[in-house]
Amino acid sequence: MAEKKKLSKKALVNAWANWAFWSHACYNWVRMQGVGFAHTMVPVAKELYKDDPEAKKEMLKREMEFFNTEPEIGIVCHALAIAMEEQRANGEPITGDMITSIKTSLMGPLAGMGDTFFQGILVPIVLAIFIDMTMSGMIAAPVIYAIVITALSAVISYTIFFYSYNKGSDAVLDLIASGVLDRVISAFNIMGCTVMGALAASYVGVSCGITITAAGSTFNLQSQLFDAIMPKMLPLLLCLGCYTLLKKNFTAVKLMLLVAAIGVVGNLLGILA
Repeated sequence: MAEKKKLSKKALVNAWANWAFWSHACYNWVRMQGVGFAHTMVPVAKELYKDDPEAKKEMLKREMEFFNTEPEIGIVCHALAIAMEEQRANGEPITGDMITSIKTSLMGPLAGMGDTFFQGILVPIVLAIFIDMTMSGMIAAPVIYAIVITALSAVISYTIFFYSYNKGSDAVLDLIASGVLDRVISAFNIMGCTVMGALAASYVGVSCGITITAAGSTFNLQSQLFDAIMPKMLPLLLCLGCYTLLKKNFTAVKLMLLVAAIGVVGNLLGILA
């Protein structure tokens, strides 16, 4: 009876590192992250098929197919594919199509979850903290931010990778179906909105420059009207206006040009201070 093949921790760590640091290597519009996925599987193929070059070629060719997801959360696909490749190498009835199906069926939902959590919540929160430090005069803040966000990315992807590999597809699918991840994302969404609101109130500056003088008295619209109704009302309206335009498919470049034009014209006419 042939000895059962078992991937070493070194091969698994190398596979994780290949994706964590090279996920977008050779990124292209035909296969997207397909080459990066295949690069992830190289240490696995070398161990599973070290004496079978043809099987190694077949595996890497299969793993080079179209693939696209969010890198940190989407690494679940890699872990499950590796676990299935290991079972396949040990003679389990797992076909290449089954492995491809797992990848293609999960990469979309995981991309949505990953983009929401990592790009939409975690990065803005950490960025807001270090923007505040930078504005306070901390020169090293951008460098520290890069180190912190890279470390968080590595810890998150490493933990998810080994959890998925050890638990298997059933445990991962049960976790997704349980709604726990949705509740976690909702909680982080609330936190993210709170941080973004505080950031907007602190760093978005819009004030009205109109002053009305009549019968010997002066009425300042900014201090005596807008601030009296709600402090920071104009920055809030600006943010809500920008958000509304983005929701209406107004591009970011057009939006920046529009805000710049309003600022210049408003200042020249004395409407904005």
